[in-house]
Amino acid sequence: MSKEIYLTGITTTGTPHLGNYVGAIKPAIEASKNKNNQCFYFLADYHALIKCQDPALVRQSRMEIAATWLALGLDVDTSVFYRQSDIPEIQELNWILSCVAAKGLLNRAHAYKALVAENETSGTKDPDKGITMGLFCYPVLMAADILMFNANKVPVGKDQIQHIEMTRDIAARFNHIYGEFFTLPEAQVEESAAVLSGLDGRKMSKSYNNTIPLFAPEKKLRKLIMKIKTNSLEPGEPKDHKTCTLFQIYSAFSSSSEVEKMRQQYADGIAWGEMKQTLFEKLNNELSAPRERYESLMEQPPRIEEILLAGRDQARARAKPLLEQLREAVGIA
Repeated sequence: MSKEIYLTGITTTGTPHLGNYVGAIKPAIEASKNKNNQCFYFLADYHALIKCQDPALVRQSRMEIAATWLALGLDVDTSVFYRQSDIPEIQELNWILSCVAAKGLLNRAHAYKALVAENETSGTKDPDKGITMGLFCYPVLMAADILMFNANKVPVGKDQIQHIEMTRDIAARFNHIYGEFFTLPEAQVEESAAVLSGLDGRKMSKSYNNTIPLFAPEKKLRKLIMKIKTNSLEPGEPKDHKTCTLFQIYSAFSSSSEVEKMRQQYADGIAWGEMKQTLFEKLNNELSAPRERYESLMEQPPRIEEILLAGRDQARARAKPLLEQLREAVGIA
């Protein structure tokens, strides 16, 4: 039986936080343990340039994200783990796909439309003010990432489903013109994947500056948890677990029996201070071992580099033969 090919990209624009782990890293690593899957995980450093013009941040984020995935148990013997920028075939495919991708299709991308609408609302004469070609063409590069390895399944959040649909459109157009080279990928939406709230109650996001770094040192982790916003209910007053950030984060790291027990403690009126201390202890216990592995890896950049270069070689071994076929098909060979 042929394996399902899974592919996930991680944009290198910041330090991984609890929300990244629960929403993306944990389910991805679990998928990699399924023997029926062939998984490709890459550091999307060219994508990062769309949002970030700080070279030091891109380099640091790339190192932190690689160390995070390795510390959390990604098996690089069964998965292909690489940097996007190490695979020149992806950029060549990006151009080939650009030559069949309709501008009208890219005009409909949600991110692009949102920025145009923002410009129009502000009254500027140029609807494309501040919009780079990198942002406009982002869906084509994403298509190249996926189609380079003919991924069947691409785990994404609901906000990314459109990009998978656009990839399918671009692939189908290429296949129609040049022959059947590309598999049409499917979006794999994890309905059960948790979306965590941050310190202020909004979705945990670097954009809101409300994140809790996944491997924050013990003292900092405790300090951040104590800052999580709560209401003014006193100890002994029943509390609504459904709207509580503390309960939400606790649930993402706990067994069903632990969650049920905590739900009862909310009904009994657990004090916020006690709940925050309980959450800190839970997270610290769960993350202490991977934190040690992470800190050790961050002190060994050559080790991380060795792993990524091995992933590069694996990825290019898959990419080169397909690109040769594609060049032949379009008349560039």
